[in-house]
Amino acid sequence: MAGLLFTLLVVLVVGLGARDQMLLASLSARQGARPALLLVALASGIATVAVAVWAAQIIAAAIPAPARMLFAAIALALAGLEMLVLRSRPAPAEPTRSLGAFAVVLLAQQLTDAARFVVMAMAVVTRAPVPVALGGAAAAAALALIGWLAAESLSQGPLSRVRRLLGALVLSVAAGMAWQVFA
Repeated sequence: MAGLLFTLLVVLVVGLGARDQMLLASLSARQGARPALLLVALASGIATVAVAVWAAQIIAAAIPAPARMLFAAIALALAGLEMLVLRSRPAPAEPTRSLGAFAVVLLAQQLTDAARFVVMAMAVVTRAPVPVALGGAAAAAALALIGWLAAESLSQGPLSRVRRLLGALVLSVAAGMAWQVFA
């Protein structure tokens, strides 16, 4: 239960203002709140959480317990770096209405975003893939719903500074975890 709640909360925090959410918000603001956009975002979010948990299970089975904590620290460091370095791009001038193109771009963004790195880290450390997957999927669904419903305010609001500060915090947590492994 702790894995579910902790994953839910952390993924909500690191996913707010992420590239995938901002893309959904910008397309929803331009094209209207099309339910198909939300459905594609929900399916993509759940699928990428499942991929992250699946990969974490393979990794957790292959490495000993002390290395799991180091792997989680590395995954969190990658999440923090992603939050610090990668920014959402401005909305395309002529966005396509193709759901297939939207799905491909969304999947590519989500496979390498901070939220999926956090899910992977949690699944490796807790060795409880089902609760972590449920927490990550619920958070991904909530983030997609927020991006779809609050499209106008998200696409105009400056979340990049908050996101960078959170990225620095995630990097600090990763450094602390790595320090504990080597101490």
